[in-house]
Amino acid sequence: MDSTPKAFLEKFKSDVQRLRQAAPDTVKGFGTLFSSVMKDGALSTKQKELIALGIAVAQRCTPCIVLHVQKCLEAGNTPAEIIEAAGVAVMMQGGPAYTHLPVVLDALDALQPQPAAQ
Repeated sequence: MDSTPKAFLEKFKSDVQRLRQAAPDTVKGFGTLFSSVMKDGALSTKQKELIALGIAVAQRCTPCIVLHVQKCLEAGNTPAEIIEAAGVAVMMQGGPAYTHLPVVLDALDALQPQPAAQ
């Protein structure tokens, strides 16, 4: 990923629109799976997003990290919860995951709401 997290998310949104035309069944199928799995159940969406983020860090998937930091924030996770979940991934995956923690920080910096200027 060569752009900022916000630029990536804007481009990704555009890319998904293009994919809806090029591969509608794939987009629909993945969207249905995502919605079904990520809704509240025995685990809350908030918890599931932390799990997804941990897997994204462990897999060293930069786009996935940015997308799930955004989803974590939308689900109500705090930056501290997000960073702690990413830390668990490092414990499980080791050095390769550790080198992707700055991606989590960059995404948090770019995506969390900024305090209003007084």
